[in-house]
Amino acid sequence: MALLRPPVLLLALVVSELHCLPWFINVSESQGPGTVIHSFSFNCTAHMPVLELVHVQPPTTFFNQPSLSRWQKIYVGMVTLSSSARLDALAVSHYELQLRFTCGNHVMEIPLYVDVYRDPGYSPCAGRFASPAGEIIQVRETVTPGAQLYTLLLPGLELQRAQISINSAQDPPYFPGPFSINGQGWLLAPSQGLKGQAKKVFQLQILVTFGQNRSCHGMLKVKVLRVPSSQISFLGQAPNITILDDLAPGSKVVQVRARGFDVRYEILSPVPCPLFSIGREDGVVRTTAPLELAQARGAAVTRLQVKAYERLRPWASVDLDLTVNVHSVNRWPPRCLPAMLVTEIPETTPVGTVLNTFTCTDPDSPGSTLDYELRIHSPPGPASLCLRGRALEVNATLDCDTPGACFQHAASILVLDGGRPLMTTEVPVLVMVTPVNEFSPACVPHTFRIREDAGPHTLLGSVVGTDKDYPHNGIEYDISGGPTAFSVDHLSGEVHLLGSLDYELQKLYRLTVLVTDQSQDQDPTHRRSGSCTITIEVEDVNDHAPECQPPFQELTIYAPLGRSVEVTKVSCWVPQEPQRLVFSYSIVGGNSQSRFSLQGPILVHNNMLGPPWPEQPHTHELLIRVADAGPSTPHLSTTATVIVHLVPWSTSTVATRTRKAAVPSMMTPLLVTDTEAFWQPEPWFVVVLTVTSALFLLALGWLFSRLFQGLAQMLQTRRKPAQALLLNSIQGTEESIEGFVEAPRMEMPQTPSSVMSLLFDGRAQDSRTGRDYLFNTLTGARRWL
Repeated sequence: MALLRPPVLLLALVVSELHCLPWFINVSESQGPGTVIHSFSFNCTAHMPVLELVHVQPPTTFFNQPSLSRWQKIYVGMVTLSSSARLDALAVSHYELQLRFTCGNHVMEIPLYVDVYRDPGYSPCAGRFASPAGEIIQVRETVTPGAQLYTLLLPGLELQRAQISINSAQDPPYFPGPFSINGQGWLLAPSQGLKGQAKKVFQLQILVTFGQNRSCHGMLKVKVLRVPSSQISFLGQAPNITILDDLAPGSKVVQVRARGFDVRYEILSPVPCPLFSIGREDGVVRTTAPLELAQARGAAVTRLQVKAYERLRPWASVDLDLTVNVHSVNRWPPRCLPAMLVTEIPETTPVGTVLNTFTCTDPDSPGSTLDYELRIHSPPGPASLCLRGRALEVNATLDCDTPGACFQHAASILVLDGGRPLMTTEVPVLVMVTPVNEFSPACVPHTFRIREDAGPHTLLGSVVGTDKDYPHNGIEYDISGGPTAFSVDHLSGEVHLLGSLDYELQKLYRLTVLVTDQSQDQDPTHRRSGSCTITIEVEDVNDHAPECQPPFQELTIYAPLGRSVEVTKVSCWVPQEPQRLVFSYSIVGGNSQSRFSLQGPILVHNNMLGPPWPEQPHTHELLIRVADAGPSTPHLSTTATVIVHLVPWSTSTVATRTRKAAVPSMMTPLLVTDTEAFWQPEPWFVVVLTVTSALFLLALGWLFSRLFQGLAQMLQTRRKPAQALLLNSIQGTEESIEGFVEAPRMEMPQTPSSVMSLLFDGRAQDSRTGRDYLFNTLTGARRWL
């Protein structure tokens, strides 16, 4: 078969540019295993190129994976026939190969079309097998019974359903047992073995039947060799070899050496061996293809069975098992998703909650196992996070209800690969713990006391609210309903008085204070509230003076000698506090001769004192001070005015009528009470009435001022002599009837102007005599007391 293969250079097609693809190749069916059917060159300067055979249509194992070698600065790729290749144009005349070329990130798929054409001079029974001398094979006598001795790989016989059989005699005793050929074309040793058959040559006539009544003959000679006394052996060699995947094709992996004469080496398995080859003479194992694990995952572990034998005595051989471990070169650190973790979790997150599961891969060795380490940066102390495998979990209870406890947990996850050199990736982690409003605020009921005379904005005290959530003082205060006389500060909780208090109207207030937390939760609308009741007790203060009814009395009494006469009873009370009934009474003015005294609220005139007794009617103006009594302070008082016109009671001095003198003494004195009613309007009414009257008068005066100006001047002139005459008349009358009020009253219908003279709206004391007198501010009239 080797003679039928043309030189490789004759079939090589060198292509420098890939844009010439697709390629169409014509191959003769006579080409055998190892034939280069196509070669091409290309440039890839920045990366390590990869050339691979993706698929073949129709499926077959006739083509090897493309080989890749570097010549100067150019890469050369070749496509060859495999060791099982047997081309037959009658069976399959066209093959489609899909090649994939990778240069860094650039990937291109290239079709290669192979047409197989007929070779008229080609026969399945060709070569030494069909020659008269036949094919000679050598086996050792120690071969295992039934072992495979030779493979009849005749081109096209499998597809033509050829039948192979031995048609020569195999009679004993020369033959220890019959040789046989199975359905795969393998020549098998006799089941009895070949022990003791050394130096024998067994000739086997082979009949090959194929096609339609077509057949051919071939000769196969089996020569049995004696096992030599001295055997070949390998020198000390480690069974395991570790290399990196960055070795270029053709790089040396290991060199094996065997003890013997003119030793040759070959790889027994795997066949074919796509990744490694061995030098026949030097035993150097080299790479034949790129070993990058990212593209060739099956290259991680390769088990080689190497055979060493002597060239002149090939039966003298020894086998060696080698395991080649390919490790990826660490070019890239691990890549993780996510590359950075920033998350927020509430403080109520339970222990064991998974925050995130990290997915990391090693670009240099996909699917390899990575190591993960958690490094805590802050806060110091027991870690609140932990790493279980690739999952980041909460390790401890999170609490934001103590000062400084709501931390930002900063950490990082260190991811390590197992490559050489060791490369790592650090994933930053920031976990922010947010507060949760877990508890409702509360406040303690309290009782405050305040005097009823306290002014507005008086501070009663403070409501103290507490909250278990942090910050503990983030509370707002408010009053729910209730009276408006009080207010509470929203931030401090201080209770203030807004208006005035009256003990007599309301003695006790109950307020419901709402306490609402704020800034206790990540959600500002999530708020909790509580309440408590505060009691405000109003302390009684004596703030109303007694009032007497009437406040002014004018009385006329007859005072008999030697007797005490009850003048009047002063009736006083406090309208706002009707329950207050205890008062103290005292005369503070007008009792110069001490003729009057008080027996509680009763005013008594005492005429039992010695002379001088009044002989003429006399008027006393008494000022009675009425003050409240009891424990309440301060003690307020009022003054009641009582004008007493005292008329002496005179008796006859005739002796004959002495008996009758006692009669008047038995008479009841006449008590005349003059009560003056008055109307006291409300203050606002007085103001409105005054303003309205003033406006009316101004308008009226503006309209009629000019018409009545002359008349007013005339009336004023006539009025002056009349007033003087009336003043003289009144003064004379006062001197004659001093002490009587009836006389002036009788003159009222005669002269209306005298009425004004009898109204005294002022009181004063003469600086020279020291006597008190009443005076009229309009007329200037005086009345001595």
